[in-house]
Amino acid sequence: MAEIEVLGGGIFGLSVAYACQKRGARVHLIERHTIGAGSSGGIIGALAPHTPDNWNAKKQFQFESLIAMQDYWAEVDRLSGGHSGYARTGRLVALPDARQLALAKERVQSAQTFWRGFAEWSVIPDDSVTGLAPKSATGFLSHDTLSARILPRAACASLAGAFQALGGQIILGQSRGRGADALVICTGYEGLLDLSASLNRPIGKGIKGQGLLLEHNARARPQVFADGVHIIPHENGTVAVGSTTEIEWTEPTTVDAQLDDLHARAVEICPILHGANVLERWAGVRPRGRRRAPILGRYPGREGVFIANGGFKIGFGVAIRVGEVMADLVLTGRAEIPDSFTVEANL
Repeated sequence: MAEIEVLGGGIFGLSVAYACQKRGARVHLIERHTIGAGSSGGIIGALAPHTPDNWNAKKQFQFESLIAMQDYWAEVDRLSGGHSGYARTGRLVALPDARQLALAKERVQSAQTFWRGFAEWSVIPDDSVTGLAPKSATGFLSHDTLSARILPRAACASLAGAFQALGGQIILGQSRGRGADALVICTGYEGLLDLSASLNRPIGKGIKGQGLLLEHNARARPQVFADGVHIIPHENGTVAVGSTTEIEWTEPTTVDAQLDDLHARAVEICPILHGANVLERWAGVRPRGRRRAPILGRYPGREGVFIANGGFKIGFGVAIRVGEVMADLVLTGRAEIPDSFTVEANL
């Protein structure tokens, strides 16, 4: 039985640990703070696909993860007794000009081709939707049925519980293992900075984001995207709004006036949110690789050491496939990792 250590209790670390444990390895997950302490412990929870045109390996990887989610999170919640908050409720996107409207209409056919009947893309009049919905300068919205939502903190807790139910061990308050057959480093933006320093070249960095949670019951509604703002209704009677994208920052968890601006924009997009109580303001730093894609593979020059990092804005959306391919690589030495995701492609 292989013994594996995974550093990092965010969504990548948890998904890798869970996949390896399911395949019969003995896995120790080591987290120096708490499960979901980094950006995986945020509040947004949008699982939105890339557009179904100009198809590539990155979009295919994400698509395969998204269509596996219903069964995956149902199994995780069953094993843990928890509740991830997963639901595939779709997404409405405002189409602000003629060019975006034309592209959206073209994507109706490309979705049929690349989503293979698992989901649909359509273009609908904005006055056909009421409640939590945006208006559009063109009078039209795109609507896809592949987008989903999840409660990030609850999902991390449920996945941790499922991992332990299968016999996995979680060790909190430590940043190093005792030694095993393999080590997988999934330590978020700080891990990218460490990797950049180790290789003496920029591999990735942290991008700060701020978001807020509002008290508003729209639990059965699709999520909304307009003017760069994500608005995601959750089943617990809250609506998450996110997020800023801050390349330059000093305090990783401090909120500021940028969040007030985000709130105002969300209310302008969906006036029904006017007056909704603010339940939480959140800020965190997301790990972004140099190529804006996950970084998966062997750690250069370190035998038996592997990397799974760089989830940035799609971490939860690709986590299932990340866990699977990293388990393949660690336990068998082979994995179907897209070329653009490899460590070598980011050097």
